[in-house]
Amino acid sequence: MDFCKICGLDADNGANYKYIKNTLKSLRDKSIWITLPDGSETTLAWIDKATMNRQSGKVIIKIDDMMKPYLLQLRERFTQYELLYTLAMKSQYSLRLYELLKSYEFQHKKVFDLDDLKARVSAENYTRFPDFKRKVLDIAMREINGLSDIGVEYSIIKEGRKYAKIEFTIKIKKELGERFKTWANIDEILGTGLKPK
Repeated sequence: MDFCKICGLDADNGANYKYIKNTLKSLRDKSIWITLPDGSETTLAWIDKATMNRQSGKVIIKIDDMMKPYLLQLRERFTQYELLYTLAMKSQYSLRLYELLKSYEFQHKKVFDLDDLKARVSAENYTRFPDFKRKVLDIAMREINGLSDIGVEYSIIKEGRKYAKIEFTIKIKKELGERFKTWANIDEILGTGLKPK
């Protein structure tokens, strides 16, 4: 089943079949507010109807006609979505760190010297590590993970008693559920985050 391949699931596993059913129902039950061209607002569901056939392994998904422009033009609008990710971030450090880590996403891991990282995100004024962690790293991690197409974790590397390096683990969000959650977060912040062309 293509859906299983996309989500990295074993199509023959009964538990995964149940998971897919629950995921599709969850998407069917969720809606977002959309601003229409005339300025009025309406709620749209991600999926109008989903039909599964366990024997053939086929899933037929009917998309709401008004939602189609949001879902079927994703490939064309990739750069617009990247812009939406950054527009939704409130911290200047989140934006800079996202752009930096995005350039290394296919390496999956990247280590930076602490001073170099501070310079790259223009946060040299945070001389104490606890302040840098609280006001730059932690906020940036929360915004990047909640509002972008990548998931990031970091670990601190010490040399003796000194905070010396930071290693980032970068994961591209491939699962539909992760992407939909991100878009919903962006729409909640921007209000009109998902507009058709």
